[in-house]
Amino acid sequence: MNKLTVRHVAARCGQRLVLDGVCLHVRKGEFVGLLGANGSGKSTLLRTLAGLRKPDQGVVMLGERPLVRYKSKELAKMIGYVPQDISCDFDFTVREIVRMGRHPHTPRFRAESPGDRAAVRRALRQTQLLELSGRSVRELSGGQRQMVFIAKALAQEPELLLLDEPISALDIRHQLQVLELIRLVAGSGTASVAALHDLNLAARYCDRLVLLAEGRVLADGRPKEVLTEARIRMAYGVKSRVHRDDLLGAVQVTALEPDHEPIHNREGETVESAQQKKAAQ
Repeated sequence: MNKLTVRHVAARCGQRLVLDGVCLHVRKGEFVGLLGANGSGKSTLLRTLAGLRKPDQGVVMLGERPLVRYKSKELAKMIGYVPQDISCDFDFTVREIVRMGRHPHTPRFRAESPGDRAAVRRALRQTQLLELSGRSVRELSGGQRQMVFIAKALAQEPELLLLDEPISALDIRHQLQVLELIRLVAGSGTASVAALHDLNLAARYCDRLVLLAEGRVLADGRPKEVLTEARIRMAYGVKSRVHRDDLLGAVQVTALEPDHEPIHNREGETVESAQQKKAAQ
């Protein structure tokens, strides 16, 4: 895969327009952070990129082919997806869950190959789960389970890695560990897109940021280009102070207070009136 391209994608949830003309691209080796307030369309966009839902309008291209022209097993080999809500109702061990990431690569009734075992062990080592590999996932904390499913996606050896809020349930040490790992995976050639809420960690680790507001791309570019006080106000409804941290070598955001003044979108409408208009469409 050379590039993921999204062209004018729209998606509805019932009568509500969740994505509205989204355009973006992700190149091989990039780590792209997907930002935006709750309800801005991040999860819907990731599911669309993963091929789990078809866009109502527009097209998603993986390489030179539209996503809809790939067979499901082809996509399973190429795309690793880690959803936001992870649950496991069965008493699988950590290694068994991670081993499931090899299913797209394993012909039916074929035993586990040395290559499969190596990929599983590598994913367990990358996520620091080797010592827990024999434990039941039902015995683990929520954060540990999240790491298990990240390891499962890595065991797929995908060309495109999609993660929906992968650090939301983790403590700060494991947040840094996961983001460093994603950056390492991206640097080895795997295009990676992660929905993130922590603007400062996103600015520190991502090559590019895509900021969504009302289902549209408000900004797309390097962290210092995307994270401006005006855009943060428009996307999140908060006043902020944006500055460069010379120690980290990245822009950092300090949220100051909610902005109680009406927020206007690019068409000059208030966000509230625009949302009411969408609901009526």
